[in-house]
Amino acid sequence: MGYICGENRNQIQFYMSTLEELLDENNPVRVIDAFVDHLNIAELGITHAEPAGTGRPPYDPKDLLKLYIYGYFNCIRSSRRLMTECGRNIELFYLLNRLTPDFRTIADFRKNNAKAIKQVFKAFVKVCMDLNLYERELIAIDGSKFRAVNGRKKMYNEEILKKKLVRIEEHITSYLNELDQADQDGQGSSHYISGEIKQKLKKLGQRKEIYQAYLKELKETGETRKLTTDPEARMMRTKDGFACCYNVQTAVDQTSHLIAEYEVTNSCNDYDNLTQIAQKAKETLEVETIHVGADKGYDDQDEIEKCILSGIIPHVGFNVSGIIKYSKNGQ
Repeated sequence: MGYICGENRNQIQFYMSTLEELLDENNPVRVIDAFVDHLNIAELGITHAEPAGTGRPPYDPKDLLKLYIYGYFNCIRSSRRLMTECGRNIELFYLLNRLTPDFRTIADFRKNNAKAIKQVFKAFVKVCMDLNLYERELIAIDGSKFRAVNGRKKMYNEEILKKKLVRIEEHITSYLNELDQADQDGQGSSHYISGEIKQKLKKLGQRKEIYQAYLKELKETGETRKLTTDPEARMMRTKDGFACCYNVQTAVDQTSHLIAEYEVTNSCNDYDNLTQIAQKAKETLEVETIHVGADKGYDDQDEIEKCILSGIIPHVGFNVSGIIKYSKNGQ
């Protein structure tokens, strides 16, 4: 008995099925398609909401928004991977009508519509509220550290910059001594030795100017850190040690576990974000009062008082170390 064999690749076939028939009626892609089609993208502030009368026609922003949401839903963040999926994924064949935008087009859409995408999220929350998916009585708030593009070696503070400048001065002194020693030993005529050292001295001088400029910028702006690749990120403590991150604050509904509000911050701690994110969630959910649960990282007396005065009832874990410190001061 042989194996189960597939069809001959050279066999000519006529497919009578459409993309509509290839997708199950309960496929989530249909929800994405219907949701985006009913959005007023001009009101949301999405670029190219109205096509220009001249020039090359752009991609429909609704198609790019569908692709972005599909990527978010399926954990595909890379623009290049989304471009690849457009050429082989039946769900995207259906969603984009077989369009295959370039990865730069996908990346530019995401970059140019960051604020508008936040409004799309709010529009989705409104739809879920109309479907009574939110309980709107108790939300849980917590922060998550998301890695930035910036690496550790591209992060500088005053201490790091001063150490690097001292090290550069030591290297410069060492190379100058080498040149003096070569002259004393009668090797001053060696163009290779002197030329190589002078080249290194030039690079060190350029690096010294860069670090001095960074140090001056920190003093003028009052910032404590300088990140060259992703300047809005900050060095934060994570479970894997310190890394350049963003602190994403999220408010989640108790019953449905749907996100009601989020905010991307560069705050290294959670305690000063409780009122801000809770107030935004309260406004989004359109309620007068709301209960908020949070862990001990949000235990801050001033923030709790602000919440109560704003119609927010906080349920925050006690920071034991803070209580001990508070009691030792005799207050």
